Amino acid sequence: MYSPWLVPVSLALGIVIGAGLVLLIVLAVERGRRARALSEVTLPEGVGAVLDTVDSVGFVVDPSNNVLKSSALALATGIVAAHQIAHPEVVALVERARDSDEPLSEELVLPRSLREETNLRMRVRASRLGSRFVLVLAEDHTETHRLEEVRRDFVANISHELKTPIGAVGLLAEALESASDDPEQVRYFAKSLTRESLRLGRLTQDIIELSRLQSADPLSGPSLVDVRTVIRTAVERNRVEADARGIEIVTRGGKHASVVGDADMLAVAVHNLVANAVHYSPDGSRIGIGATVTDQGVVEIAVTDQGDGIADVEKERIFERFYRIDPARSRRTGGTGLGLAIVKHVVQNHGGDIRVWSQLGSGSTFTIRLPEASTASVPVRGEPQ
Repeated sequence: MYSPWLVPVSLALGIVIGAGLVLLIVLAVERGRRARALSEVTLPEGVGAVLDTVDSVGFVVDPSNNVLKSSALALATGIVAAHQIAHPEVVALVERARDSDEPLSEELVLPRSLREETNLRMRVRASRLGSRFVLVLAEDHTETHRLEEVRRDFVANISHELKTPIGAVGLLAEALESASDDPEQVRYFAKSLTRESLRLGRLTQDIIELSRLQSADPLSGPSLVDVRTVIRTAVERNRVEADARGIEIVTRGGKHASVVGDADMLAVAVHNLVANAVHYSPDGSRIGIGATVTDQGVVEIAVTDQGDGIADVEKERIFERFYRIDPARSRRTGGTGLGLAIVKHVVQNHGGDIRVWSQLGSGSTFTIRLPEASTASVPVRGEPQ
């Protein structure tokens, strides 16, 4: 049976339910607004602006260790990812700082992504920010530690390399004194002494060159350099030794090309490549050297020999300082182990790169690639000395 009072009751009930839902939505929105407002009020004024402009790693975390604000470098280094701290070591430091009245600082070694070969070395400082948040600042010491390791290795290698010729000079001097009554022995030891002194001189000169190349301003006075002049100078410096062993040095590709840089440094780089080719080529063989210019405006200086070639596993290391493929042969020929390292630094300082092709039993080709000079307004220096 139809009851006339059911309609108004249903209508009233619907209104009450609808009003309740609206009230719940309003309360939820208000709760979110209050939470955001609380965060904004609690975060000290200006912290966000500072993190936007700071040129270092910095970020602020809430009580749940969610990252509320971070600097660009914090994201770039991977310390912060998806509003979370990416490294448990940093999380542990944050937790300790949250319970400490004083800021905490720690040197941390943090793994990079899988594509990177080295770790990050960071000096991380965490401090409470107000009653709820923690501020984290970090300084990247990765490059400083890398340079320190390079310096230690370099000093150790220099000490090792200098010990041999210095010790040999001392022994030969003693031998000369004891053989003073034997002219034949005196001549023999004198030649050996001269050889060791020349080797010591070459090593010292290479160390000076490498130190100069690693200085803060290696190209303080760049000029327009004629590549043909550089090649001619390098060839002449190696002519006597090549002729003594019957090695023919053939220059090819007389392309006129110029680069902007230091003529003396470039001459040293090409000279080192030619000297290496002479050292590692068999007597009576041929060495080719020439220059070409690519369609992309790159000057390529290639030195090709007919030596034993270089194994693939050695190619990545031959430009390291003091690295030698055949240490015994290098010492016999007076090699210092710094020649290719100097070449690499010279080329890099001129905005170029160096490439090597080699096959065991078929010789090697080293190619220096430099940007071609786009203007002739740079003053031309004299020929390298």
